[in-house]
Amino acid sequence: MITPKKNKIKQSLGDRIIQGFIILVILALCLVIILPCINVLALSLNDGADAAKGGVYFFPRAFTLENFKQVFSDGSIMKAYKYTILRVVIGTLLTLIVTSLAAFALKEKDLPGVKVITILITFTMLFGGGMIPTYVQYKNLHLINNFWVYVVPSLVSVTYLLMMRAYFEGIPASLEESAKLDGCGYFGIYGRIILPLSKPVIAVIGLYTAVNHWNDWFSGAFYMTSNEKWPVQTVLQQMLARAMSASQKDITSVAQALVQGASTVTSDSLKMAAVVITTVPILLIYPFVQKYFASGIMIGAVKG
Repeated sequence: MITPKKNKIKQSLGDRIIQGFIILVILALCLVIILPCINVLALSLNDGADAAKGGVYFFPRAFTLENFKQVFSDGSIMKAYKYTILRVVIGTLLTLIVTSLAAFALKEKDLPGVKVITILITFTMLFGGGMIPTYVQYKNLHLINNFWVYVVPSLVSVTYLLMMRAYFEGIPASLEESAKLDGCGYFGIYGRIILPLSKPVIAVIGLYTAVNHWNDWFSGAFYMTSNEKWPVQTVLQQMLARAMSASQKDITSVAQALVQGASTVTSDSLKMAAVVITTVPILLIYPFVQKYFASGIMIGAVKG
């Protein structure tokens, strides 16, 4: 007969085994994510000719900054950063304003036609006009070769709109009723109650929007007739395309560098440096929104 004390010990041992297994799985997943990033960083800081021999994994064997110098050697990269930062800041701010106002309106049950409006908005998630009609529409709106082509088309994302509306609906209605009794109008409720209580969802959607703006190269490549207003992603994409076309020449240059012991920048090392330049700046934003991220990411997962 198993006594309650022995049964408790067995349960405690079983719980520890399960917890240990979960920790091992999480550690393994973290390594799967982190190690490739470390490898990319090591290759970006390693001489291209030396890296071509293989064996560079987590530490640069022949340290050099030539890869980054090559990326920044074209003065257009700094101008591209200016447009990228502008579109990230302006685009994210305007998206949060427009999305939050729309979500605040759509959460009102007594809004005339709210169900029809919601259906029409959701319809756009399933069907789009296509690339050519979109280009023609942008041209008619004078957005081609215009900075606002980076901002206006992405002002509202239906996914983010529905996420924010779901979060707003979770705020107790009694708070709004109390504010109305105190004489607050809709804009007063929006600014004094809804927004201060919605920091998690605003932080998460703001982060997602900023990342989307930062990573977008398509708009610059297809909607800008001049490279003067390209964002950094488009500049790097074009740079990598040129590097890929020159990859056959790398074989000869690497072989010569190995014989002569000279420093060489290859298309692969250039790509690694470009990946680092593209990724690191946006990663620096995450610590500032991390405290809101855990709660905001679960929006819609539990309906209370």
